[in-house]
Amino acid sequence: MCLFAKLFQDSPATDIYVVRASHGLSWVNFAELWAYRELIYFLAWRDVKVRYKQTLVGVAWVLLQPLAMMAIFYLLFDRLVKIPSDGMPYPLFVLAGLLPWQFFSRVISESTNSLITDQRLITRVYFPRLVVPIATAVAALVDFGLALCLLVLMMFIFGVMPGMMVLLMPILILLMLAAALGVGFWLSALNVEYRDVMHAVPFLNQLWFFATPVVYSTTLLPEQWRFLYGFNPMIAVVEGFRWSLLGRGQFSLMSAMSAMVAVILFVTGMIWFRSRERRFVDALGSPGG
Repeated sequence: MCLFAKLFQDSPATDIYVVRASHGLSWVNFAELWAYRELIYFLAWRDVKVRYKQTLVGVAWVLLQPLAMMAIFYLLFDRLVKIPSDGMPYPLFVLAGLLPWQFFSRVISESTNSLITDQRLITRVYFPRLVVPIATAVAALVDFGLALCLLVLMMFIFGVMPGMMVLLMPILILLMLAAALGVGFWLSALNVEYRDVMHAVPFLNQLWFFATPVVYSTTLLPEQWRFLYGFNPMIAVVEGFRWSLLGRGQFSLMSAMSAMVAVILFVTGMIWFRSRERRFVDALGSPGG
């Protein structure tokens, strides 16, 4: 007995961690998220490699997709329908709106299914679950950066030089991230418990595209509709990109309202995600999960 007591006294002290269940709304632990930044990088890089694995043209798809859509929209809406583009060359007008829209559409589509895709990792190892949808946005941001080079090239071809407003681009990119991740947090958390969500997202994307001024100008909107359009968080992003890069248009009251909605979606999305996070393992580990 004395021998066991001596061994216990001589053994090094060990840290004791107490795990308590959370209740109600849960705030985000940003220090914990930062500690798992390498996991975000790993998951994002995995998504980038898987996306272009065994493809014929590889990363060139990042440029071919917006280029092809720009050409189609140019033929339909500029050459045939003659939609006004606020005095800008229509290819530049549509491309400046198309790039942030494609980022937004991809993030909400992939983040919605991200928890289901990584359910084996989630049910076996602890880490902040916010890491998973954030990683999808980081992977999409890589493609967005490459596609932005296409827009710069098109601006050079059309002889359009950005002004001082281009310095606001980092803020607009953060706003684009906030809008995409805000919706992604809401949908990914809902999709764990209600798998109807992932089937509704393609339809939601189509509706949202036509409700966003990608191929048309907000000047075409009747005054009575502009307040309602302000609830679309992508209005501020699309209009802001055109204003910052092409120097046309202005940051209107509708755009300010849209930016506020994007921030609200981001904050409430994180809180909602964290409040549902404690149910993820049980929902994903169940036979129907």
